[in-house]
Amino acid sequence: LLLLLPLLLVPLALLARRRRGRRTAPLSLLVVAGSGGHTTEILRLLSCLSESYSPRHYIFADSDKMSEAKIRSFEQKRAETFPNSKFTLHRIPRSREVRQSWTSSVVTTLYSLLYSLPLTNKLKPDLILCNGPGTCVPVCISALLLGLLGIKKSIIVYVESICRVETLSLSGKILYYFSDYFIVQWPSLKEKYPKSVYLGRIV
Repeated sequence: LLLLLPLLLVPLALLARRRRGRRTAPLSLLVVAGSGGHTTEILRLLSCLSESYSPRHYIFADSDKMSEAKIRSFEQKRAETFPNSKFTLHRIPRSREVRQSWTSSVVTTLYSLLYSLPLTNKLKPDLILCNGPGTCVPVCISALLLGLLGIKKSIIVYVESICRVETLSLSGKILYYFSDYFIVQWPSLKEKYPKSVYLGRIV
């Protein structure tokens, strides 16, 4: 099943770039990492992708030291196979803390959006890959705004976490309506959310 993910992402990402003769240019990938299991899952997905996805731009919350360490370790090992591998790390304010009230989370998300918009405009990724951390919401909204303004159209691929069996995460409930491709890992979610793509367990 892990082999299916690159097969799905490649044709999607190719839509984001014009062909230059017979040679396909590298695809800029923006990855939104989250604390704990989110980062572990997203790095498992990235391990299936070829060197065509370069550079890889990682965005995570400024207080998330664990994700930064995991990403650096992952990229160090990846460089052993792909020596020309390129990546960058970027931090934005956390949009929502655990157990934070809904009212105050609206304010912090807007604050995070103010940081995300110029950063996303600077990076201009072809493809955005995320799997549920709250940080992905302002990042994806920024990408949508840039697309609406005609600055850059980025394809958003959302992969719901394996731990979500019956219901979507809050981020999933929001981005279900805005992502280009929404992937779930349980058939029960596919039944409830028909727009989603069910590939079985991929992490």
